[in-house]
Amino acid sequence: MDTTVTRESADEAALIASLPTDFRWGVATSAYQIEGAHDEDGRGPSIWDTYCRTPGMVEGGENGDVACDHYHRMPADIALIKSLGVDVYRFSVAWPRVQPGGRGPANEAGLDFYDRMVDELLRSNVDPWVTLYHWDLPQELEDAGGWPERDTAYRFADYAMLVFDRLQDRVRTWTTLNEPWCSAMLGYYEGRQAPGRQDFGDAMDAVHHLLLGHGLAAQRMRAAATEPIQLGITLNMGTATAATESLADQEAARRADGLGARIYLDPLLRGQYPGDIMDDLSVRGIKMPVIDGDLAIISQPIDVLGVNYYSSHRFSGVDADGRTEDADGNPVSSTVPFGRPVTAMDWEIVPEGFTQLLVRLSKEYPGIPLVITENGAAFDDLPDPSGFVADHDRTAYLSAHIAAVAAARQQGADVRGYFAWSLMDNFEWSYGYAKRFGLVHVDYDTQVRTPKQSALWYRDTIRRVRGY
Repeated sequence: MDTTVTRESADEAALIASLPTDFRWGVATSAYQIEGAHDEDGRGPSIWDTYCRTPGMVEGGENGDVACDHYHRMPADIALIKSLGVDVYRFSVAWPRVQPGGRGPANEAGLDFYDRMVDELLRSNVDPWVTLYHWDLPQELEDAGGWPERDTAYRFADYAMLVFDRLQDRVRTWTTLNEPWCSAMLGYYEGRQAPGRQDFGDAMDAVHHLLLGHGLAAQRMRAAATEPIQLGITLNMGTATAATESLADQEAARRADGLGARIYLDPLLRGQYPGDIMDDLSVRGIKMPVIDGDLAIISQPIDVLGVNYYSSHRFSGVDADGRTEDADGNPVSSTVPFGRPVTAMDWEIVPEGFTQLLVRLSKEYPGIPLVITENGAAFDDLPDPSGFVADHDRTAYLSAHIAAVAAARQQGADVRGYFAWSLMDNFEWSYGYAKRFGLVHVDYDTQVRTPKQSALWYRDTIRRVRGY
């Protein structure tokens, strides 16, 4: 077994060493990707259960029915988390496990699982960081229209309170939504994730109702809190730059930034949607379904902004055939590679974009502490006979990106923590089990977990920063 731990470059090492001793370190997962037990203890079907059973949607026809069997192996997995030396575990609660149909009373057996998990984490001196929604909408709510329907926002707030009422005495940090861009755009416009719909207008309605659901839930949790809590939301973002100085490319980058970041950041932190993007939508005959009072609900104060970063992109307003408009007359936006190495997801590795993003957020949206709630990479891991993976590529990726966070801090970004994605290999949505992001290798046949080289490096890096 090769247990050599790759060392970061001298520059990266110096940057990482500059992180403060009270910097928060964590690992992250999501419920559908690891829990399994899809039909146990009263759990109802989610849009991902349905999507996985739709032919052609998931590679190999795979699903999360068993996944990493975390539902049955939770105590051992938390012992594994503790062994990495992290102080935070970010996990999501499965809405259909707690409220199978998306309405009505709680399924107590489902809540009991998370109750036990929180207790196990606290016994291990690991803080629970709860994400209330990581894409697993109860199927009954999708059947009623899903996130494009306003009522779903109210159903989400009701569900959030079921979880909050049970766990608030022990959980201090709450994230409402994970990556609403993915839920809206990949789920309702591009059709590449559940529920697999393809309607741009529906996607824009979903954007607003996701944000409204966040605001409604945050309002109610804040009002009901009996102890100080930290409330936030997690957005996936990168940098969007123009491929050239041409007006077409500049406009393509503006639109990408607007629909990828500002359409969430501006209502959340400024109480308004970005005017240029609203003008763009109007040209397409689309108006956000805002009613009086919505933006005040969405923009109430939050305590932390979660940032998920994987890559950055350059944009062109001209496609491969030289066209500036698509078949429907809408402006073209296409990506132009930087020419960098890529991960197994074919995502370019652009750590300096991470620094640029974090500095930009702190300058343009000041006063909100940032925490990196996801960052990591999939590579084609090759375990040795013992199951150990000498993942030098992932270790190098983590080193470069943690150094990029430290560089952003040195430039004034208020970043207070970093959570690696993911704790362990898991069900990677439409890619099935083909892509591995984990610090820990999972043999899906035996469910044996084996920490990879990157896990050992991460553990040792945390120790060095903390001075022990």
